[in-house]
Amino acid sequence: MPERLPSSLVGKRIVLTRAAAQSEMLVGELSERGAIPVVLPLVSFAEPEDFAPFDQAVAQIDQFDWLILTSAQTVRAVIQRTADLQLPIVKTGSRLRVACVGPVTAEEARKANLPVEYVAATHNGVALANELGSRVQGAKVLLPRSDRANPDLPAALKGHGAQVTEVIAYCTLRPAEVDQNALKKISGGQSDAVLFFSPSAVQHFKELVGAEELRLLPDKLAILAVGPVTATALREVGVLHFAVALDTNVASVVEALEHYFSDTPKVAGVKRA
Repeated sequence: MPERLPSSLVGKRIVLTRAAAQSEMLVGELSERGAIPVVLPLVSFAEPEDFAPFDQAVAQIDQFDWLILTSAQTVRAVIQRTADLQLPIVKTGSRLRVACVGPVTAEEARKANLPVEYVAATHNGVALANELGSRVQGAKVLLPRSDRANPDLPAALKGHGAQVTEVIAYCTLRPAEVDQNALKKISGGQSDAVLFFSPSAVQHFKELVGAEELRLLPDKLAILAVGPVTATALREVGVLHFAVALDTNVASVVEALEHYFSDTPKVAGVKRA
């Protein structure tokens, strides 16, 4: 076998702005390639302020044709709530089918013995709706999500003729405590890259360091948006120069980082999205 060439990530300090539990595989892959991953969670989760709509949907879940799951956190919220209510999530003979936004969500759903019928080829909500297409026409679709979820997915499902019941399964919050020293190092350019995995993480970073500091960040280090939805969120807060991982899986994220560091001269600024 040919000898593997040294990774362009060797020695690079890479900041991941999501929880350690969600980052294990990526941390492992980055470490294998000689990078120095730094986990700085900028998003946390909490129960809905009002459980009533979620509880009603869960209690009547057999009346739905599709359950659409857009994150592993959604799966965990659904499983936890059915357990709290002492209800089976899927009864024997149920017509309910499950569609997942990507393989990580699907794996979490299968662990819970959910009948996963479809996993999106392109891992975002609108793509999932468009891939399902006519299969959801006239169908009753249950969509449990975060209180801060993007409205594009239910709109896309309704565009394909689905009858969508959207309920809040959990709330997305800024963590009560954030490592201020780590934030200062990022703002001071003492890292090589910072990865944003969601619009919420972008918004929370802006709240913590300020809008102008965020806009100036590409002059100091590389910014990577994981997925097109996060890329849009960065543009909306005025960040114009960043790289994009078009998919949310580990391979796509690592590939985007390696391409950036091998292809871009080590000067201020990054490739335009």
